[in-house]
Amino acid sequence: MRLRFAPFEPAMSDELVPMWREAFEHGVGIVDPNPIEGQRAHLIERVWPEHAVTVAFGDGGSLVGFVASNASSISQLYVRVGWHRLGIGSALLARAKAASGGSLWLYTFARNANARHFYERRGFAATAFGFEPFWRLDDVRYEWHHSP
Repeated sequence: MRLRFAPFEPAMSDELVPMWREAFEHGVGIVDPNPIEGQRAHLIERVWPEHAVTVAFGDGGSLVGFVASNASSISQLYVRVGWHRLGIGSALLARAKAASGGSLWLYTFARNANARHFYERRGFAATAFGFEPFWRLDDVRYEWHHSP
């Protein structure tokens, strides 16, 4: 599959937010109770100003994933349901690693076995286990450090 990457623009949110929500619900196994308009506002007002948001488009121009990261952390990394294991997540993660200061941290939910396996196979190690109060779910902090 050929991927095309582009920086996020607010006009993309109409397609990105439902994809993000579906991928989240699929990975975590819960229904997101937040209104989709609130999630769109969160993306544009909180995530985008604090992170470089890169959107991946597949063959035919469909939006297939995105990553929101800065020099030290990854806030979001999601791939469209049905498009997993095609290298999209790996390509997005590689972009975040390349733009980092040589190390990254992120959180994922403990119950998201696929995400945990994905990060562990790409050099991230679990460093802390905690609890996310909004979602009332156990979470795991992962860290990656570039090794020359």
